Amino acid sequence: MHPVPEIDVTASLVRTLLDEQHPDLADLPLTWAGTGWDNAIWRLGGDLAARFPVRAVAAPLVEHEQAWLPVLAPLLPVDVPVPVRVGVPSSTYPWPWSVVRWFDAVPAHHTPVVDRSAWAADLAEVFLALHRPAPADAPVNPFRGSPVPRDPIVERLGTLDLPDADRVLQRFRELADAPAWVGPPLWLHGDPHPANLLVHDRALRAVIDFGDVTSGDPASDLSTAWLTFDADGRAAFRDRLGPDEATWRRAQAWALHMAVVLMMHPVDHPMLAQIGRHGLAQALAE
Repeated sequence: MHPVPEIDVTASLVRTLLDEQHPDLADLPLTWAGTGWDNAIWRLGGDLAARFPVRAVAAPLVEHEQAWLPVLAPLLPVDVPVPVRVGVPSSTYPWPWSVVRWFDAVPAHHTPVVDRSAWAADLAEVFLALHRPAPADAPVNPFRGSPVPRDPIVERLGTLDLPDADRVLQRFRELADAPAWVGPPLWLHGDPHPANLLVHDRALRAVIDFGDVTSGDPASDLSTAWLTFDADGRAAFRDRLGPDEATWRRAQAWALHMAVVLMMHPVDHPMLAQIGRHGLAQALAE
C-alpha cells in the first residue's frame, strides 16, 4: 500500500513548534518544499529547512540522523544535512524533528541523465569515504545492507503486470546468486537514489536523507549506479569505486529490486516511479 501521512504538517503547526522550541527562528519566512513518503520539508528563511516525520514509522529515522550525521559528516567529501537544531516530541507534535541547512541545489532526478556522468566519480568518492567498518551500535535497518530479498519481487512484478516480468525475475535471480558479502558491516547511506543526491552547476553538491543509515553489505548502496546513471556514468562510477565482481552483481540485483519497489506507486509518486523505470531499463541492459 501507498504510505499515508498520519499528520498534516501545516505552516501553522511549524510556526507553533518553532515558537515553542526555537523561538529565535519562529519569525523566518516559511515555504513548503515538499512531502515524501516519510517527511515534510519546510524551507525556513533562506538558509535553513525544517524536516518533520509524517508517519510514526519514520520517527526513528530522524533520530538516527540526529545521532549519527554529526559523526559521519566529517568523513565525507560533500555536504550532508547535519541537524543544526533538534526538535523533541511534545503535546503539539508527537515525534522528533530537525532543522538543517538548506542546500542551493536541485535533486539529481531533475537533471538530464547524460549530465550526471560529470559527477559519477565524485559519488564514488562519497562511498569510498562512507563505506568503512561501522560500530556495533550502528542503526539496524532490516531493508538495507542485507542479502537482497528474494520473495517480494515476485508479488510486486505480478502487481505491476510488466510485459518482461519473466525476464526481470530471471535476471534478478541470476544476480542475487552472486557470492555473499564476507567483510565487516560497513556504514551505509541506505537510500542513495537520485532524489537524494543534490546537484548544482553539474556538480554533486550534497547527499541528503540519511534516515535509512545502517551498516552491512555495501551492495544496496551501489544499486544507485543503475538508478542514477547511464552506461557512461556507471562506468565512471565503477572505475573510481573499484568493487569486486560479486559485489557489483549483488548491487545490480539490488537495483532491480529497488526499481520494482519505486515503480509501485506511479500515481502517488510519479517521480519515484520514473526513477524505477530508468533503473529497471539500465539494469536489464547489462
